[in-house]
Amino acid sequence: MADRLVSCDWLAEHMMDDDVRVAEVDVDVDAYAEGHIPGAVGWNWTTQLQDATERDILTRASFEELLGASGIGNESHVVLYGDNNNWFAAYAVWLLELYGHERISLLDGGRAKWLTERCATTTDAATPTAVSYSAQDLDLSQRAYRDDVLAAVAAGTQMIDVRSAAEFVGDVIAPPGMSETAQRAGHIPGASNIPWAQVVNEDGTFRSADELRQIYGAAGITDGDPTIVYCRIGERSSHSWFVLRHILGYADVKNYDGSWTEYGSLIGAPIEK
Repeated sequence: MADRLVSCDWLAEHMMDDDVRVAEVDVDVDAYAEGHIPGAVGWNWTTQLQDATERDILTRASFEELLGASGIGNESHVVLYGDNNNWFAAYAVWLLELYGHERISLLDGGRAKWLTERCATTTDAATPTAVSYSAQDLDLSQRAYRDDVLAAVAAGTQMIDVRSAAEFVGDVIAPPGMSETAQRAGHIPGASNIPWAQVVNEDGTFRSADELRQIYGAAGITDGDPTIVYCRIGERSSHSWFVLRHILGYADVKNYDGSWTEYGSLIGAPIEK
């Protein structure tokens, strides 16, 4: 299994390796065209990494089609990075893990760090040779559905809300300018508020493992117990899922990608403010 977190220096040295494939995952549709890592394909999180007709992850067939068209084979080492502090790239890591891809890495600091380091960029879109890709059966051990969350509320399972403090207490339903919203403001009962921004340095790279343990430990979040993370639409929670699973090594952590957009609109679901 590839190291799940790689540096800009590592990628600069290895991005032309025969087995390495790089993908930029953005929600800003213009970012890729403005300049990207040479050889990287561009994935639009909104239109390419979600099912077009259901609010769900990609079907197995669509997932296989995307990776194959991107020149990614089953043995490829896929390095993911993107805009918005790697939120959507972390979602892609989570998605690839659900379908059993083994060699995956996230670029520490993402697009912003690569540009700050003045590493090589290009405006030429990648034109990979399509290959055949075969996904494994979907592994749901790292995904929480709404029924799982409702059961977790009743059981007192530890949950982490990674949204801002204003979202958590119910002052706002969504960050300014965001269109995906719920019917109610607040948070899931019993959840701890550990905003995603607390786990990164100013340059967007992750804090050290010791610092991260202190942050989660101060909120009473411990390894060994089931943990569910959520945000508003599942991308910020993917970022914190990555920290818990791949930097701190938590054995049982699930990403609730339905997140507050779903939970905050459920009939009969309890909330707190």
